[in-house]
Amino acid sequence: MSTELSEVTSQKLRDLRSGLLHLHKTLLDQETAAYEGVRGTVTRGELLQLVINHEQFAWLHTISELIVRIDETLSPKEPSLEADATALLTQAQLLLTPAETGNGFQRRYYAALQSEPDAVLAHREVMQLFKD
Repeated sequence: MSTELSEVTSQKLRDLRSGLLHLHKTLLDQETAAYEGVRGTVTRGELLQLVINHEQFAWLHTISELIVRIDETLSPKEPSLEADATALLTQAQLLLTPAETGNGFQRRYYAALQSEPDAVLAHREVMQLFKD
């Protein structure tokens, strides 16, 4: 028997979504600064195209996709299951494990945490959600 999503787990997902949005923004700002440092200032429209299409920003798609999956799980259109939400929470925790020698995302994430104090703070905020 499958259990519908509890209010406690729904709140955890909302908190995770919020933390991931902040983390994503912090990492995006860092990548934008690095890009502009080499190639010059870009407009908002150009930045949107870069985020969608440029390889320097591609690693951030993983976080974007996770946020979309959380949104879909929290959507009232279809009832979600506790197991689906738990799987998302686990996926987020595994994703946000930086590793110097890990997969492409883990390596980029590790490097970002080494160079950007704001990223470390945003990472800590998200990881606190998993301590409960």
